Amino acid sequence: MNTSAPDRVRLGIFVTLAVPQLLIGVWAVMAPRNWFQTFPGVDPRLVAAEPPFNMHLATDAGAGFLATGVALAVAALWGHRVAVHMALVVFAAFAVPHLMYHALRPAPGLTSTDDAMNVFVLASGPALAVLFAWWTRSSAPKSDPLRARSSRGDRSVASFAALSPGTDG
Repeated sequence: MNTSAPDRVRLGIFVTLAVPQLLIGVWAVMAPRNWFQTFPGVDPRLVAAEPPFNMHLATDAGAGFLATGVALAVAALWGHRVAVHMALVVFAAFAVPHLMYHALRPAPGLTSTDDAMNVFVLASGPALAVLFAWWTRSSAPKSDPLRARSSRGDRSVASFAALSPGTDG
């Protein structure tokens, strides 16, 4: 039985979600002041639009981006459908509150247009995650053990075995 995510989904997750998270995360962890003052590298300076700089906060934010990027990259490279879904949930747990913060609180250092564009770009992440999850789910065969239920209504033992590497069937 095939428990792998489709290649188009794996590539899409890697390129559109994992790589940006990894780049932002490494930048913020390695050079938090530079990240704060210059992110995203072109105008408008999005993070600096909400001063003051706090090295602890900038480094922690970078670690969050980095961790999310690692989860997405590992899942995309491994390709197991369950890992892909878990990574997309992890990404959504980060991206949705991030989006809501910016949607509800315009940055004092940005124009209305800059704020709107920032929210639009941030909204694309969760939208892509939903799309990738849908493509992965819709490609699952009806006999997928992860959808199977035992007589008690719990996930079957076979579904948990499917979580282990090397059990692609």
